[in-house]
Amino acid sequence: MTSPFRFTSPEPADETTGTAAAVHTQVTRDFGIEGALPFVALSAAPDLMAGAWALMRESLLSGHASRTEKELVTYGVSLANRCPFCVGAHTLLLHAGGDRELAGSLARGERPADPEHGRLLAWGQDMRGPWPFAADDAPEFVGSALAFHFINRIVSALIDEEAVSGGADPAELLDTEAGHALVRAVRARPEPGLSLPLLRTGGPQPSWAAGTPV
Repeated sequence: MTSPFRFTSPEPADETTGTAAAVHTQVTRDFGIEGALPFVALSAAPDLMAGAWALMRESLLSGHASRTEKELVTYGVSLANRCPFCVGAHTLLLHAGGDRELAGSLARGERPADPEHGRLLAWGQDMRGPWPFAADDAPEFVGSALAFHFINRIVSALIDEEAVSGGADPAELLDTEAGHALVRAVRARPEPGLSLPLLRTGGPQPSWAAGTPV
């Protein structure tokens, strides 16, 4: 079987220990994907792995802002970074959240019919413009965008996208045991802050995070 990784041969998720194992446990529970490849690729650097996971978890998965709207921002980021693996993942996550029409239109290369959705997608593609969201929601939207600017680069550098490209119908993928787990995770709201004990670094918090777990 062809390895999905380039330049590295990381341990399988179920063979890791310590911080890496703790991150994988949270990824499976809160992200809904066991052995998510971007985090497997980072497992040899557990502190970096934990930081990437904490940023994604506390901004994209947790919080009170709309998961659909945050997925649109990360979809835009992944388009801007030309990361088809992540674009496909966001399409599947939108399907899992029940936004099938939106996911289908994006997969066909169309702009969202909802103007607000269009502004969020556009901002993800170019973050230099005005925020299309309330200032109180900035930690979640900015954090989600920054998380995928990093994850896109990890995927492009370390994952062989041709080895993992599937093209399977999202409805078929979600109609499996793993798909059901993904749907449950996407539609849940993980408790904020549970990833923070995994971090070993300190320092000042960025001003845009405004005292939140992000």
